[in-house]
Amino acid sequence: MVAPSCPARPLWVWSSGQRVGSLLSLLSKPFCTAAAASRPLDAQQLAERLRAQKQEQKNKGPVPTNSVQRRVQELVRFTQQLQRVHPNVLAKALRRGIVHQDQDLVVINKPYGLPVHGGPGVQLCISDVLPVLAKMLHGHKAEPLHLCHRLDKETTGVMVLAWEKEVAHQVQELFRTRQVTKKYWAVTVRVPVPEAGVVDIPIIEKEVPGQQQHHKMTLSPSYRMDNGKMVRVRTSRNAHVAVTQYQVLSSTASSALLELQPVTGIKHQLRVHLSFGLDCPILGDHKYSDWNRLAPQKLPAGTLKKLGLPQAKARHVPLHLHARQLVLPALGPRKEELSLVCRLPRYFVRSLGRLGLEVPSRDQVPDDRAGRPGPQ
Repeated sequence: MVAPSCPARPLWVWSSGQRVGSLLSLLSKPFCTAAAASRPLDAQQLAERLRAQKQEQKNKGPVPTNSVQRRVQELVRFTQQLQRVHPNVLAKALRRGIVHQDQDLVVINKPYGLPVHGGPGVQLCISDVLPVLAKMLHGHKAEPLHLCHRLDKETTGVMVLAWEKEVAHQVQELFRTRQVTKKYWAVTVRVPVPEAGVVDIPIIEKEVPGQQQHHKMTLSPSYRMDNGKMVRVRTSRNAHVAVTQYQVLSSTASSALLELQPVTGIKHQLRVHLSFGLDCPILGDHKYSDWNRLAPQKLPAGTLKKLGLPQAKARHVPLHLHARQLVLPALGPRKEELSLVCRLPRYFVRSLGRLGLEVPSRDQVPDDRAGRPGPQ
């Protein structure tokens, strides 16, 4: 029998070689209990561990000297790290990223690349570790926390959990009835015209024909141009009303930082409205940057140069969409609205710097490494 080991996990580093991010530091630490160390591994667990260690060694490899290769390696490690950790490690990382906690709610800063629910190919998700997180916060007799809403796997930021199922249902109803104010930040390729406005175009899911048949959300406009005249189109019964308010916070000639406020909550609404409605896809959105293909996002030469990447490696750029703020109305014994703000992940901040985009001074969030750091 082979006892489980706890090898230190590799850190994701920026090209400067400096260790950054509390989650990354956390992931480098073993997290084992005496009970875990005393339990033998079965054949399947042993095989999985050996495969993971082999892949880990493959990913580490020699440190490249070329700056582009280093940049690619950083992004690859970053997008893979959360799928290789132990559930206890992830739960502890989420605990360190708590931005608010009271008798009803626990609010976390969701990391990038972490799915909310399980599914094909998902090794670890937030719902899997809610029982562990609850026990870390309230002891071993604590009941699991409950999800109040969801974010896409690639989206970071504010996520609300509830201690009681009834409270979770109440918060879900607030979301359903559009009583929750939601603000997202996104980095876009190109700058929308005008720089502030509302996109009010229904969205529908359609199959994309071609060699790689797949489904995407897309626009289902109520009007179209016919010989220079605007003609009303019959609305599909499967189309959903979708409304997004947007405003440019900072821009250059080829990119922008936007604040987005979705009035409705349709699947992939922000990504579809920005890409197909404003022709300004979100940086790192490899699904919605081109309707006809499933391929890495094609970026302008100037943007690639600023990011330090060739087009062939653009597939490693993560989605730059962050749930920045939620404002919950009064609920239960709480008589005032609750404003929840999550700081930007480090890869997002680093991209802003590379692209020459600035965060408005009124919206600056101080780095809280001196206090309670959050996940990246």
